[in-house]
Amino acid sequence: MPGRERPARPDGPSEGTGTGPSGNSTGDTGDAGARENTDTGRRPSGPAHAQGAHMTQPGPGVMPGLEPPTAPGPEGPAGSEHGPAGGGHGPTGGGRPAAALRPQLEVFLARHEEELVAFRRDLHMHPELGYDEHRTTARIAERLRLSGLEPRILPKGTGLFCDIGPGDGPTVALRADIDALPLQDEKEGVPYRSTVPGVAHACGHDVHTTMVLGAGLFLAQQAEAGLLPGRVRLLFQPAEETPGGALDVMAAGGIAGVDRAFALHCDPRIEVGELGLRSGPITAACDKVYVKVTGPGGHTARPHLTADLVYALAKIVTELPSALSRRVDPRSSLSLVWGRVSAGSVANAIPDDGVAEGTVRCLDDEAWHRAPEMMKALLQSVAAAYDVEASLEYVRGVPPTVNEAASVQMFRDAAAQVLDEEGVVPTPQSLGGEDFGWYLESIPGALARLGVRTPGSPGEYDLHRGDFDVDERCIPVGVRVLAATALTALWDGGRPADPETVEGATLA
Repeated sequence: MPGRERPARPDGPSEGTGTGPSGNSTGDTGDAGARENTDTGRRPSGPAHAQGAHMTQPGPGVMPGLEPPTAPGPEGPAGSEHGPAGGGHGPTGGGRPAAALRPQLEVFLARHEEELVAFRRDLHMHPELGYDEHRTTARIAERLRLSGLEPRILPKGTGLFCDIGPGDGPTVALRADIDALPLQDEKEGVPYRSTVPGVAHACGHDVHTTMVLGAGLFLAQQAEAGLLPGRVRLLFQPAEETPGGALDVMAAGGIAGVDRAFALHCDPRIEVGELGLRSGPITAACDKVYVKVTGPGGHTARPHLTADLVYALAKIVTELPSALSRRVDPRSSLSLVWGRVSAGSVANAIPDDGVAEGTVRCLDDEAWHRAPEMMKALLQSVAAAYDVEASLEYVRGVPPTVNEAASVQMFRDAAAQVLDEEGVVPTPQSLGGEDFGWYLESIPGALARLGVRTPGSPGEYDLHRGDFDVDERCIPVGVRVLAATALTALWDGGRPADPETVEGATLA
């Protein structure tokens, strides 16, 4: 059955069919009351009350009401554009559909996969930077309206969100980021290369957008047939790379009433057909720091008559990272790394100012919140010892993305419905930043990594490269996973109602 077998390595590119890879598949990638996750100790603010992992289904990977039928019905798995597969049977027993989910998805993808691949290629050819995604937003909104949905554009004019299904049950959000990177597209031999000089989709956001769109169109059919046990909100977020787009979505009410949020991110280290899962921190907080040091200046022959600013700056650059790491639990992985240090212009003059710029990264939410005050106190201590003045500009970037264990279990249960039995793989933590973490500061949820690498392809790949591309067979895989995860979360009622955990429910 399509989607169950691990894709074989293709012989060459497939143009616009959605069944082959995208040209030179070189790969990429680059996340009211307080809740506490018992696995991570994280205490984000907001209305979430998730309390550890619990089994979300009555059996491993079996979605209630979506178990494969014991015998095929006379109509088979055929569906219609406006209803589910399996002859459009209505709900049974508590409103849960009798047909299996997988055949419904296969019917949908047989009709829409080529369209979705073409949609991705169109976005890839016309990338737009953060807060400039006007064409991208219009294309998404147009396709949603074509299916009878009512997207809401964000106040700044780019990005949107759209609700599917009744509002009287739990609400689950599926998030995609829509912006591109200021990089030159260096791919050769593909017809969908970026047409915008110096701008490229080198982080897979065109793929993320297409997968959430596809999942939304499928779920809209389920809702029209009365088979959606709640509401799904599609979040098409601008400016993830800037960052800031997640905060704009939240300010516009994008997660108001949402019980859980899920997202996929392309990972070129994982093969197509595989889903990388991890409970707890999966990506790090990432902030920027700017330190300025000032003094009277003077001659290098007489440092005792002035403040030796260069020496003081050197002590700040070397002592702050080690001192900062000693103020927090080592498991938080709090790190300060400098990227630029500058002072003076000639060899025999002590300058009167100098600067150092760097990034602070952290996997622990509590340590992230404490970092600015700790760094300010340490900076003043070192500066005072050398009689210089030091100022700190600390610019918040994104918080760590900390996956809730129960939401990871939902990803796992959903994957068991629509992927090969070996499709779920462990994935490591990354110190890269991902502003999906802002949503998880307020509501439970999880970010998973989707394999986009052609099976058997040689070499190592990473995100944010000019030659980034994906094996486009990842698109239907992502649609299956997101649709199944949304349904799993909705059938489970959105948030966990009990604090009991299930041994082995997390994937470390």
